[in-house]
Amino acid sequence: MADRPPLPPFSLETAKQKVQAAEDAWNTRDPERVSLAYSEDSVWRNRDRFVRGRREIVEFLTDKWERELDYALRKSLWTFAGNRIAVRFQYECRDAAGVWYRSYGNENWEFDEHGLMVRREASINDLVIDESERRIFGPRPEGERDLEIPLQ
Repeated sequence: MADRPPLPPFSLETAKQKVQAAEDAWNTRDPERVSLAYSEDSVWRNRDRFVRGRREIVEFLTDKWERELDYALRKSLWTFAGNRIAVRFQYECRDAAGVWYRSYGNENWEFDEHGLMVRREASINDLVIDESERRIFGPRPEGERDLEIPLQ
């Protein structure tokens, strides 16, 4: 099995790298690519859905990005210890009817010794926004990589 650096135990710098790598991957909206960051038997709770393994992760993400159009995500490190990282995030997307949403959430991640995520628990709330209220447009620019995401 190939390692997926950075590996635990995480330092502040490597935890930030892991969070940015996750943000970058999710912003590709490529389910196959994203799934490679997770172990073969990874377990997820995403809102009220429970997902197990890469095949189900790919199915879940494919469905997600077919519904959540123009998806753009920002993640920031909340805390870390050993092989665990907690993040907070926001993303924006629109549905097929053109209604825009900003979703706020928290995730708890656990990694194996190879740097693959074995557990992901996500709690997410959605807010309908006007298109003029959007503030997340595509992947994060290089110069904004260490900036916090605003609460509102």
